[in-house]
Amino acid sequence: MSRFRPLSRQSVFYLFLIASILVIISWLLMLQSHSIYLSSLPSFTLPVPPGNQNLDKSSTATLDQERRRDSRKCSGSTNKKILKVFMYNLPSVFHFGLLGWKGKEQSQSVWPDVRVDVLEYPGGLNMQHSIEYWLTLDILSSEFSKNLSGRSAVRVHDSREADVVFVPFFASISYNRYAKHQKTNSKSPNDLLQEKLVKFLVAQEEWKRSGGKDHIIVAHHPNSLLYARMKLWPAMFILADLGRYHATIANVEKDVIAPYKHLVPSYVDDKSDFERRPTLLYFQGAVYRKDGGVIRQELFYMLRDEKDVHFTFGSIKGDGINQASQGMQSSKFCLNIAGDTPSSNRLFDAIASHCVPVIISDDIELPFEDILDYSDFCVFVSSTDALKERFLISFIRNISNVDWTRMWRGLKQVEHFFEFQYPSRENDAVQMIWQAILRKIPARKRDIHRATRLSRTGERGGFISAPLPRNFW
Repeated sequence: MSRFRPLSRQSVFYLFLIASILVIISWLLMLQSHSIYLSSLPSFTLPVPPGNQNLDKSSTATLDQERRRDSRKCSGSTNKKILKVFMYNLPSVFHFGLLGWKGKEQSQSVWPDVRVDVLEYPGGLNMQHSIEYWLTLDILSSEFSKNLSGRSAVRVHDSREADVVFVPFFASISYNRYAKHQKTNSKSPNDLLQEKLVKFLVAQEEWKRSGGKDHIIVAHHPNSLLYARMKLWPAMFILADLGRYHATIANVEKDVIAPYKHLVPSYVDDKSDFERRPTLLYFQGAVYRKDGGVIRQELFYMLRDEKDVHFTFGSIKGDGINQASQGMQSSKFCLNIAGDTPSSNRLFDAIASHCVPVIISDDIELPFEDILDYSDFCVFVSSTDALKERFLISFIRNISNVDWTRMWRGLKQVEHFFEFQYPSRENDAVQMIWQAILRKIPARKRDIHRATRLSRTGERGGFISAPLPRNFW
């Protein structure tokens, strides 16, 4: 019978060493194969605000931006996605006719020639909700633009080629001018115009094809489109905020929040600094408001006696806009408090004045917040904290010169995103709104495709439109 001798300590050591080496080699081979697999995958980058590279101070981001810029120079194209917009040729009574345009007898066009005939929008408070006016001008002018550089949207005349369908109804000025001119027990001209709009839209093949989900309707004034919104809710609305909308009618997933057009002039060549703005905190406007705006009254009594705080009643009448402009430009911080609705034009006046906004509005929705971090250039305070005794004033006084200067510089970097103008310029408010719409398109198309899964089959194999959606009532 054979006998086994036990291994010596030296033999056991060598066996352990060989096994360890084999394990290490196999592990390295596995890592190498895994890295090869990962390198074959497409790379993903987080979106950055278009034209807003200066907000990111990291050296890595700067290097990436230089590489992308060099790449675009070499290719001669930005490869930028352009939103294709089909716009209804609605009668002028729905748009420029509301501004007094009557057209020319020899022309059958429902549109003015925006190359030579640009009608002015009514001034004063009307101007703050003029968003549909600027978007319509931009789409009309796109037909004459040979250079698409800086443009985010272009008009197409075949709706099947379009990403979205734009409804050129000037809802805000229709409300401001015609909602209150009514006799007892009769409908206002504004309501009658909305009824005509609804009747027109639901009869169009474009609406039937998508159930309205690819339509763009601007209702920036919070009281505009009160009747039609209940009928046209599947569309994508362009709004100032969601304060007067049921969640099934409007929400941030479906709709786009657009900035107000600021009323004070932009602060050009601003060389001020922390010490050159003597007023710490500024507010001038309506103090007594309803709904969530009651907080204004409470803050007025808390802050009115602070020596370096300007908190007073005011309006745009007389020299009001000029006074507000001078006050904001000489203040470090500007209060933006909830009023009848969560938002107000005051925020965008503050941005234009480079006065750091202090936002006290718990339900506010902000434009382009999916790509802009407002905390870089604004201060947020909850309503609960703001109403605590001396909390707000102590909080503002404790913000350092360094932190204020950082936010002040941030305002100067982002102010062009909120600028409405014609002709529109790259990454101004008009182009930013088109870009915001463009970012909604994939989800909108998914909703349309889901809704029409079964409607695309029929006895003759043709397209059968889905039934019109019902409102939430």
